[in-house]
Amino acid sequence: MIVPEKYIQEEERIKLLESYSILDTLPEADYDNLTLIASQICGTPIALITFVDEERQWFKSHAGLDISETPRDYSFCAYAINDPKNVFIIPDARNDIRFHDNPIVAGQPNVIFYAGVPLTNEDGLPLGTICVIDHKPKILTPAQIGSLKALSEQTMKLLELRLNKLQLEKTMEALGKKNLELERFAYIAAHDLKSPLANISGLTDFFIDNYNETIDEDGKEIINLIKSSSAKLREMIDSLLAYSKSNVIEKENNTEVQIAVLEKELSSLFIFKKNCSITFKSNVSCVYINKTAIEQILINLVTNAIKYNDKENIEIEIEIIEENDFYKIAVSDNGPGILKEYHKVIFEIFEVISTVDRYGVKGNGIGLATVKKIVEALNGTIDIESEMGKGSKFKFTLGREKELVV
Repeated sequence: MIVPEKYIQEEERIKLLESYSILDTLPEADYDNLTLIASQICGTPIALITFVDEERQWFKSHAGLDISETPRDYSFCAYAINDPKNVFIIPDARNDIRFHDNPIVAGQPNVIFYAGVPLTNEDGLPLGTICVIDHKPKILTPAQIGSLKALSEQTMKLLELRLNKLQLEKTMEALGKKNLELERFAYIAAHDLKSPLANISGLTDFFIDNYNETIDEDGKEIINLIKSSSAKLREMIDSLLAYSKSNVIEKENNTEVQIAVLEKELSSLFIFKKNCSITFKSNVSCVYINKTAIEQILINLVTNAIKYNDKENIEIEIEIIEENDFYKIAVSDNGPGILKEYHKVIFEIFEVISTVDRYGVKGNGIGLATVKKIVEALNGTIDIESEMGKGSKFKFTLGREKELVV
């Protein structure tokens, strides 16, 4: 027996093999199907998908064979990968000086015939083979050899899909950590800014109350600007805090929420808004839902509907419809409408399409981004319908519990 030499780029080849994280994994039907087809096409009792490691050849799939690996020194595949561009065929191993006294030829599993096609990546580096084995001498037809080559290509496609999936998972994990870090930073920064901002606001109030008569008009205007800027900054900080904490909502449990109570609580928040009516429509009297989530979503949507409404009398309708697996919820208003080209943009954080609201204040572009983030965290979707001059309808879904009886 002659022990096969190591591949000329062995270190690079082993590194590539390890990148697939395929060694010692559990059986998979996709690979087993390929060896079954190879065995049937070539008419052999054994078919293998093998990967040649530093000291062994390991079988990802082994049709017709009970063992899952053999020493590399005994490996036919270790010879095959040294010529990765060609099919390695041994018609009768008993007549080949390299194999005639090989333990797997003289003993079990009695390898007499062998044909293996190297599994190579785009750069031509071999990982292992898809091979067929028989206990007697054999010759494959050109068609059978062609089919075996095709199966090797399919095996590599499976491996590349696996590698792409692993890389995608790593990328997603890294992005998830980055997003978490950014949200944590936003929360800490916003939280730490609130205290000095409150001091600024308090000092301006103190200054106005105690020194108002000694300040000229220009001074008063400057102080009022400081006060309004502080209020605007405080509003933005509160919005950032709500946005950064919106992921926590998905961890809260669903509870039973009465529609009448929800309507009363929401209406009371906006009771001081003049010429504003908020009505509810629903096909159920209560919902089983994440209460914090639905409240925060509705407050944001109703606030926007009021702030950007251009009508003298503001009309807002909230509709809650129960379906089999989810609730369909819509918030409609009679405002100016939103151009179709902005329907996706408005859900991006810090995107503002209106110059100012009905009170002359510029928005911060956080409210709708927070709504979208909460909805998607609860595996829902959100969309908008709008007609210019007639109003907008924000439609979203939230999951529900089927077992709730109302």
